[in-house]
Amino acid sequence: MIVLPALVSLLAQTEGPPLRPDEAGPTKWIRLLPDSAARQATQIDTMSLVFLVVSIGVLLLLLVLGGWFCIRYRAGSPASRRDQLQKTWPLEVTWTAISTVVFLGGFFWAGALYFDLYQPPPDALRIHVVGKQWMWKVQHPSGQREIDELHVPAGRKIELVLTSQDVIHSLWVPAFRVKRDVLPDRYTTLWFDATTTGRFRLMCAEFCGTDHSTMTGWVHVMAPADYERWLGPSSPEAPLPDRPGGPAAPLAVAGRGHFFRLGCNACHTPTARMRAPRLDGIWGRPVALRNNHDVVADDDYIRESILDPNAKIVAGYPAPSLMPTYRGQLSEDELSQLVEFIRSLRGGWWEAPSYPAAAVREEEDR
Repeated sequence: MIVLPALVSLLAQTEGPPLRPDEAGPTKWIRLLPDSAARQATQIDTMSLVFLVVSIGVLLLLLVLGGWFCIRYRAGSPASRRDQLQKTWPLEVTWTAISTVVFLGGFFWAGALYFDLYQPPPDALRIHVVGKQWMWKVQHPSGQREIDELHVPAGRKIELVLTSQDVIHSLWVPAFRVKRDVLPDRYTTLWFDATTTGRFRLMCAEFCGTDHSTMTGWVHVMAPADYERWLGPSSPEAPLPDRPGGPAAPLAVAGRGHFFRLGCNACHTPTARMRAPRLDGIWGRPVALRNNHDVVADDDYIRESILDPNAKIVAGYPAPSLMPTYRGQLSEDELSQLVEFIRSLRGGWWEAPSYPAAAVREEEDR
């Protein structure tokens, strides 16, 4: 039980910040866990400590009772072994009630924390992360891109939208106590609220091939003002219909460029002559399908509709779908940009020239 946390600590601190003077020297204690640097980390550590104390308490109680019975009823002892006729149900009811309250309380506490960890808040800053052998590719909403580095502001809820370009990965930040599988052909999410500025290790926690051990990086938690300076001036770089946004274009603007480049505007814009489902205002709403089921228009639904148009055909439209598949024509980065563009239409259609830098900032603040 002690070896695993110690190993976690060593991994989390490898090449990390230098030790403080009071931490150095031969008398320094072995750290069983890395520092907690996020709100979730404090909650998880508190719950784990309570569970550990309760478990140790139950274990000690059982050991004491077991030892007492072994001594009292050892061979040759004068203890009476006759049938006991007195009732013990008050003791049994009390013990059962206490155990039930304690363990059900732990269950609901852990369940509430679990649901909190798996439901990103709606006002979180969305950052797209693509895992591939053997690196992490990051796209910020305002257009900045990173590899094996992730810059985030402290005190701001951050949602990572994760997908894999090849095999199963798992993004893990020990100091935040968060980890999520990164899967091909679908999106998963991970969110955190970093409370401490500094540099913290991120790594892949799922064996993904020969160089799995090198698939590491750093999360840089910065003061909000420093993060704004790191972002630099936003440049929408509005794309023309035949040219996607430049490398510094915000995700939604770059996605609009792919939207026109692939000819999606021929069917899915408000003024299109071809009859196809409208995309403005669709995000987050239920969509009625031909099979009499409903599906919420989220990241996975939009992605699946782009790559496999016949998977979920909207009610009132023919089967098979007239829309071609774009599988193999878009990279994971481009898919993320298209998804963000369609998400940006939840408030209505916008044209590229009317999407200035201020709108980019507004999108990040939502």
